[in-house]
Amino acid sequence: MPGRLICRQGLEVLAAPALLCVLLLAWQAYVSLSGVSAFILPSPGAVVAALARLLESPATWRHVGLTALETGVGFLAATLLAVGAGFAVGRLPWLERTLSPFIVASQLVPKVALIPLFVVWFGYGPEPKLLVVTVMAFFPVFTSTVLGLRSIEPGHGDVMTCLNASGWQRLTRLELPSAAPYILSGMEVGVVLAIIGCVVAQMLAGNAGLGYLLMAKMNAYETDGLFAVLLLLAGLGCGFHFAVRALRRVLVPWHASAV
Repeated sequence: MPGRLICRQGLEVLAAPALLCVLLLAWQAYVSLSGVSAFILPSPGAVVAALARLLESPATWRHVGLTALETGVGFLAATLLAVGAGFAVGRLPWLERTLSPFIVASQLVPKVALIPLFVVWFGYGPEPKLLVVTVMAFFPVFTSTVLGLRSIEPGHGDVMTCLNASGWQRLTRLELPSAAPYILSGMEVGVVLAIIGCVVAQMLAGNAGLGYLLMAKMNAYETDGLFAVLLLLAGLGCGFHFAVRALRRVLVPWHASAV
């Protein structure tokens, strides 16, 4: 029985690398056998070579650092605003009824459509990118916060009332611990939207960052470079995602989702 369990765990660990190898081999086989132009679809080897050239350039790391900084700052601002607004709405039902039409209406507007307006207001500096990132990441964290507060058992609140708990004690001992797993789930979704918003904003209104670099490679007809920048973006996105996952293990190690 233990040997069978170890074997199954080993297969689970090897499944993802094996699938990746199969996809790469299929990609290489298609490129070799179909004779497709490298401008349309470069080979995996050409993409790896382009990625190596990018990683050797100091300018690439400046683009990566700027994208990471704008994504991180905007996501942090969105999280703080969303948690604060979520607690206000979760505690005050009348406030939710008042703000609900405006919140829904704000989600019906495509966020990228706001970028030209933000550029008119703030120019081509970092402000439009930070605003887009904040707007993109706000709603998932906000709705998760409200859901987390509503998930608190009424009996738990009654116990806090019987113990004459202060507002601060109720917040720190009951509401925050109960809502934290939901907030972190919203953050996992929000951080993905944050990096998407940052890249799109840099593509449309940027002069630096990975979104700008992506457009530069497209305009130069460097398809292998396009794939290489996409790999950099995938790596950066995975870094943010796993950072939030690690935060879950630190903040709510007792919850089943932290496993």
